[in-house]
Amino acid sequence: MAKTNRREARIRRHARVRKNLAGTPERPRLAVFRSLTEIYAQVIDDEAGVTLASASSIDKDLRGKMSGKTKTEQSRLVGEAVADRAKAQGITTVVFDRGGFKYIGRVQALAEGAREGGLEF
Repeated sequence: MAKTNRREARIRRHARVRKNLAGTPERPRLAVFRSLTEIYAQVIDDEAGVTLASASSIDKDLRGKMSGKTKTEQSRLVGEAVADRAKAQGITTVVFDRGGFKYIGRVQALAEGAREGGLEF
């Protein structure tokens, strides 16, 4: 019996969720990826296959604000930044895609930051 590692299990969970979840031009998908040290968020129109807005903890614009903050606080800043960039594109409502990660900790902080920034989901 083959054991799956954590990465493969997350990818399988993500595929299971993505079967029923897609971004449209009216309501794009807010996709989250969390690595051990960083967090990334993209607003994606799946029909056209384009990224409309993005933010991450390694952005040059956000890098100055990140020093001295915990990873959860950094995630909240990334959520606010992606919300601001999406609103500049005229996007107010999104579908949240947690990427197979549990909705807890940094993923939850990013979602709350995006909500505070003005996105609805």
